[in-house]
Amino acid sequence: MSVLSGKKIILGVSGGIAAYKTAFLVRLFIKAGAHVQVIMTPASKDFVTPLTLSTLSKNPVFSTFFNEEDENAVWNNHVDLALWADYIVIAPATANTMSKMVNGNCDNLLIATYLSAKCPVYIAPAMDLDMYKHPSTTTNFQAFSKFGNTIIPAEDGELASGLSGEGRMAEPENIVAFLEKDIASKLPLKGKKILITAGPTYEAIDPVRFIGNHSSGKMGFDIALAAEKLGAQVTLITGPTHLEVKNSNIHIVRVVSALEMYNACHNHFENVDVAIAAAAVADYRPINIAQQKIKKSETTLNIELEKTKDILSSLGDIKKNQFLIGFALETENEIENAKLKIQKKNLDLIVLNSLNDEGAGFGKSTNKVTFIDKNFKIEPQKLKSKEAVALDIINKIISHYA
Repeated sequence: MSVLSGKKIILGVSGGIAAYKTAFLVRLFIKAGAHVQVIMTPASKDFVTPLTLSTLSKNPVFSTFFNEEDENAVWNNHVDLALWADYIVIAPATANTMSKMVNGNCDNLLIATYLSAKCPVYIAPAMDLDMYKHPSTTTNFQAFSKFGNTIIPAEDGELASGLSGEGRMAEPENIVAFLEKDIASKLPLKGKKILITAGPTYEAIDPVRFIGNHSSGKMGFDIALAAEKLGAQVTLITGPTHLEVKNSNIHIVRVVSALEMYNACHNHFENVDVAIAAAAVADYRPINIAQQKIKKSETTLNIELEKTKDILSSLGDIKKNQFLIGFALETENEIENAKLKIQKKNLDLIVLNSLNDEGAGFGKSTNKVTFIDKNFKIEPQKLKSKEAVALDIINKIISHYA
């Protein structure tokens, strides 16, 4: 499976004859499983039509900040576009466009998006051989290197001028191959298999009612997305939740009860490098499950409960080289209880949540955690979005394998 699968790519097309090749490039990106948004400079539309690229990318093509023919049109927000993208590819990148990119001459939507980007940017130059070798072009290449942008080298061949030499835009299949190789080489978790649990479990009382909790699963889902983005092969075992992951690189196993989650974890644990137990698993379940809905007849109802199997402890008992991360949600004696859990369950790291902290806990978009490792090193964190906390957890894994 291509490392581009599920990735969001902005293809920036500038005004050179090589723009005709972008139709083939879009098709290859789509075939690799990427989501493609095309942004064209006004001049590029003289070489390839927006209709062609829109049809192939299955998205509207953007070229201006707003639709001049519709006075009520919503503007095309270059900041939102830049934040949407996992990667930006400028192909072809003409001498004129590259000069604007280097000097911040922001006179079109593509340049504005480029200047707003925080993601990796790849540049595929296309120009005649003397332009390609001109000192100003060399200076621009050096500037891109300082910016952290990556040049996809031009190829040697016949040029539009009739001359033959270096300056020809790399062929679409070579651009895709370059991206795949370069991206894969920079993914710190490439080759690592990570098991993540998420969400609540529901323990049936009768066919209608259950014992559960308020976990949304968002923390575990965010960890899964962060891990996959950095190259990991992810298996996400989730209890009942409304959340979805539209990413074919993440294998989702849906369960309901604690026993189902226990079995699923043990089916996968032996073959993973890392396990992160972010699910809020029920501690108890009814001993007897009524086969019919319990009628509301008495003023009280007694349900006898038994402990569920401790998934995290059972994984700690059988772990070999796996890096095992647990979560703890506490309301009192937080640090001491978390340390005991590290020892009892043979954990390498625990992520401590306290319901006493504002903005932490179930159903929130934020979390405030404390990291405690097996040597009892304590690292309190500030209140952050769950996405940011997920990345912090993934960085702990990267540091472990560094």
